[in-house]
Amino acid sequence: MVDAGGRAGRWRGAEVAATAGISVQQVRNYVDLGVLPPVERTPAGYRVFTGDHVRALAVVRRMAEGHGWARTREVMAAVHRGDLAAALAALDAGHAELDRERADIRRVLGAFETVVTSPAAVLPAPRRGARIGEVADLVGVRTSQLRLWEQRGLLRPVRERGTGYRVYDAAELRAAQVVALLRRGAYPFDIVAAVLGEMRTTGSAQRVHAELAKREQELHRRSLRRLHASAALYDYLRHRDPALPG
Repeated sequence: MVDAGGRAGRWRGAEVAATAGISVQQVRNYVDLGVLPPVERTPAGYRVFTGDHVRALAVVRRMAEGHGWARTREVMAAVHRGDLAAALAALDAGHAELDRERADIRRVLGAFETVVTSPAAVLPAPRRGARIGEVADLVGVRTSQLRLWEQRGLLRPVRERGTGYRVYDAAELRAAQVVALLRRGAYPFDIVAAVLGEMRTTGSAQRVHAELAKREQELHRRSLRRLHASAALYDYLRHRDPALPG
């Protein structure tokens, strides 16, 4: 029988490891975790590797690039214990995550444009300015979050004379709304700060468009890597069970 790479017969553990640039111990660990197929042993107790292990290891590497190690381990272990349903469910969950991220991009972009380009949509601040509790209620966050954003330099409320209470004017209330929208979209603080800086300087949505475009392009790349990984897994499944629909 001819195995992976056109080679017949057994493989030594070191040879299997060399195909992926990992250690023999890692190969053994992968077998123990179920990431690689089970191995037989010789009467003397030596592990017997074959081209199937080399093929599986190549799929593992591709899967890790596309789906991450945690999901790769879950999927490959399910495959090797014969639980195809669990493997497919884990794959579907990974693709669903990308779909949610795409939805987040559309939602945040739409929300940000509403805030920036539609003054009527901006929450009105009281003439005297709004205090922190009022802002928290209007924006839909806790006061502790507003204090954290202030500590990070994202918000700049003034202090009321005599009482020391924070007071947010219309511009700061608007900034608080934008921070809340972007944080709900899982944007890191450095991007939020850049967007606020752009908004305070020019009132333009140009920077947020650029950041969203970068995130969307990275999402496209991740999606392609995930698709490539899933295709490699499908080929592996067909190799293990040629009766699978093609």
